[in-house]
Amino acid sequence: MSVLIVGSTALDSIKTPQAENPRLLGGSASHAAVAASFFAPVKMVGVVGEDFPKKYVTLYKKHRIDLAGLQVQRGKTFHWAGEYEVNMNQRRTLLTELGVFEKFTPHLPESYKQSPFVLLANIAPALQHHVLDQIARPKFVVADTMDLWLNIALEELLRLLKRIDGFVLNDSEAHQLTQEDNVLAAMRKLHQLGPKFVIIKKGSHGSMLSGPNGCFLCPAYPLPKVVDPTGAGDSFVGGLMGYLSTARGAVQTNIRRAMVYGSVVASFCCEGFGLSRTTRVKSAEIEKRVEELERLTRF
Repeated sequence: MSVLIVGSTALDSIKTPQAENPRLLGGSASHAAVAASFFAPVKMVGVVGEDFPKKYVTLYKKHRIDLAGLQVQRGKTFHWAGEYEVNMNQRRTLLTELGVFEKFTPHLPESYKQSPFVLLANIAPALQHHVLDQIARPKFVVADTMDLWLNIALEELLRLLKRIDGFVLNDSEAHQLTQEDNVLAAMRKLHQLGPKFVIIKKGSHGSMLSGPNGCFLCPAYPLPKVVDPTGAGDSFVGGLMGYLSTARGAVQTNIRRAMVYGSVVASFCCEGFGLSRTTRVKSAEIEKRVEELERLTRF
């Protein structure tokens, strides 16, 4: 089964204490789509400007990502610039130029409207609603979010939670939304808002799932060196959705292993700037790291 991914497509300029790389391929849809493509066919919806490099279109196609939903509009592509501190958990935004993304309205081609697995990557809740309004009876819908939408679009986000199956957010966003410091208490409140599956991301400490079959702690794959964590969260949920779409059986049966695969793909993302490492990964490398995680966590 294919995965429909809707989100931002961007050019990221990233600076770390070790290096600086301008105008890399980025955005939530880009990272998630490449990650999902290791497991399933991907249909991607986003918007770019006339300045979007052709080499990045070629990169999408290399991963067999369906680009019928990628809009090309007059103007400039969404550009974000950020700088990381020595502690990679700390970063600051230097520049945000929305460009054509400012007026982005996701329109789904007819061939996308029957997609069984849908990832609403990090975009405004109003746009996530607009996507769901165009889809006929999806099997499993997951939405990602960020603190910005909790601040400026909370009502729309709360309404969205009643329409989705899975919700992904980080621990600080879970606290902000539920006013609970305890993760388990926050998850209970999030379930009451609608989604059956709640995944809280904890950065380099992995992630935690709460669902019909109880809770699950998913470790992050341990890396001796992190080059650039930009897009790791999107890679995690993209890999998760890609794996789920091809696994036999019910979602609740497969979601734990899907999280492990997502964690592994995210680890590759952190080893290079932007998508430079992820786009060079081989399936055998992914399987090897999954096996290593199993050995590390079995007791």
